Amino acid sequence: MSVAVSPMARPKRKKVWVDYLVQFRWILVIFLVLPMSLTLYFLDYLLEVIRTHSKSYKQLQIQHDENIIKVIKRLKKRNPSKDGLICTARNPWVTVGMRNVDYKRARHFKVDLSPFCNILDIDQERMIVKCEPLVNMGQITRVTVPMNLALPVVPELDDLTVGGLVNGSGLEGSSHVYGLFTDTVVAYEVVLADGRVVRATKDNEYSDLFYAVPWSQGTLGLLTCVEIKVIPIKEYIKLTYKPVKGNTLNDLTKAYIDSFAPEFGDDDNKKVVDFVETLIYNPHEAVCMTGKHASREEANSDPIAKINSIGWWFKPWFYQHARTALERGEFVEYIPTREYYHRHTRSYFWEAKLLLPFADQWWFRILLGWMMPPKISLLKATQFEAVRNYYHDMHVLQDLLVPLHKVSDALEWAHHEMEVYPIWLCPHRLYKHPYKTMVYPEPGFEQHCRRGDTTYAQMYTDIGLYYSPGPVLRGEAFDGSGAVSRMEHWLIENHGFETLYAVSELSEKDFWRMFDGELYEKCRRKYGAVGNFMAVYYKSKKGRKTEKEVQEAENVQLEAPQLDQPTYY
Repeated sequence: MSVAVSPMARPKRKKVWVDYLVQFRWILVIFLVLPMSLTLYFLDYLLEVIRTHSKSYKQLQIQHDENIIKVIKRLKKRNPSKDGLICTARNPWVTVGMRNVDYKRARHFKVDLSPFCNILDIDQERMIVKCEPLVNMGQITRVTVPMNLALPVVPELDDLTVGGLVNGSGLEGSSHVYGLFTDTVVAYEVVLADGRVVRATKDNEYSDLFYAVPWSQGTLGLLTCVEIKVIPIKEYIKLTYKPVKGNTLNDLTKAYIDSFAPEFGDDDNKKVVDFVETLIYNPHEAVCMTGKHASREEANSDPIAKINSIGWWFKPWFYQHARTALERGEFVEYIPTREYYHRHTRSYFWEAKLLLPFADQWWFRILLGWMMPPKISLLKATQFEAVRNYYHDMHVLQDLLVPLHKVSDALEWAHHEMEVYPIWLCPHRLYKHPYKTMVYPEPGFEQHCRRGDTTYAQMYTDIGLYYSPGPVLRGEAFDGSGAVSRMEHWLIENHGFETLYAVSELSEKDFWRMFDGELYEKCRRKYGAVGNFMAVYYKSKKGRKTEKEVQEAENVQLEAPQLDQPTYY
């Protein structure tokens, strides 16, 4: 059992010029970033509508095949001894995440994948959507939700792309049933370094590649198409808000687990709610939310619960709306399904409060709320190097994947070291696969018969820490790099994982202590990625990567002896 711990005592910190630059960054955001974001959102939507209505799925597939040929021709032009390693031509600031994409500062052979941004097919018989890697969650839900279909796992932010969620990671409130985003994928189309195009599934000759692609950060080949399952849905989500108050974080954790976790081995999904998340607002207060799909008829006929269209620009931000349960008590409401899927987009969970401290006020929501949110890519493109370094040191943006039975310990640790609130808790299954993948359950977990676990999957929780730490808000000294490093070592010791979009302080040795690299490294060799694509550690590590550093790392791999076949799990 965890015991209550207090935050670390820290000395006061003297403000420097960059503090004021960050404090008044809202001026730049309002007068430059928001108008530019709105323009880009409109243009993206307009292009999407034009593509959707001007070409059939068959025509888009033909266009896709033509673009594949262009990629192959581009790869054939590469001289490995002169042109550097292969990477996409996408600008570094376009990615959604806080990690600096500094590897592109080194000399690389760039391949343009920008045309790969279309949904190619929605097969309602096979219940599969086929899409290119730059398709984002907003595009998919705009098309599928009116058909009463959806991806089993729809990560909350509109701009998250299929390619990013595959090569990185992604989960949502339904992940306690379906697992990570990649657990819902049926097939990957990948262009290898030598120009071969392969379709990898879990049971064909490329099954090892199928299980190696997730979390690989695009370092095995160029992802050009993904086939993903879809499921039937209804028009609304019936959401229950349950307030929780306790003396310790352990009390809040118990309520969170009780809100959804079945007994060991109980995998009857009919007994389980469709969506789960918990928001912890401080060490003593939280709101547990559980949702079920509901039809339009059910929503309209309910005499007590009302329909709440939370997607309107003037509505309170979702995390603040959920917090009202602490005063009003438990309540139920119906939310339109697509609005529920993207409930955290407008405020980027609660990060927008730091960028625009007054954006959650009623007057701002009415006057300018329709311009929200600012595009993350533009926020990154308009920040100076000093501001970027400030956020690395004075801000936390991390997702910690930890076993369900260790959530309480993780929360106590985070409170002591970082003191970041609110905290997002989202449960997810971590499956046992035929191969031991980079991210895998605790060995022998099924022998302990813990709540939430089954014989084939262990229940984990994503602990989302997104905000300025308490010490920074109080003007105290805070060692961001040191805190992240200690967090990473805690995760290693407790079989947890850090998502790769975030800033990492891991050494290469510790990186491979956290993640399992056997299958990944064998696929790197088997499919010709070594010497052609940057390794995942060097692509993810903090700081700038020089061409010499990257090339030396690749040469070490080329000179290493060949290993046996991948281990089956």
